[in-house]
Amino acid sequence: MAINKILCCCGSGLGSSLIVHMNTEDVVKALGHPEIEVDHTTISDINPTAADLFVVAGDLRDFVSNIPDEQKVILDNILDKDELQQKLAERLA
Repeated sequence: MAINKILCCCGSGLGSSLIVHMNTEDVVKALGHPEIEVDHTTISDINPTAADLFVVAGDLRDFVSNIPDEQKVILDNILDKDELQQKLAERLA
């Protein structure tokens, strides 16, 4: 599956999703994919066609149960860039 757009999501679409958005942009570029669009939004805006990949915190796992597993990355620690890089590298390989 080609990944052209990644959405980072949180409850309000303002706080933690913005942090994950910035980290995701850094990681995506470091992994050699500057062409991938990264954005952030509220969890209520998630639908399978809104993006190719969704990044959410573990506490929001239930809110993305309707998204196929191959379209989501669940983070145990939203501040851990190493975890984010590992999980994105698996998806972008």
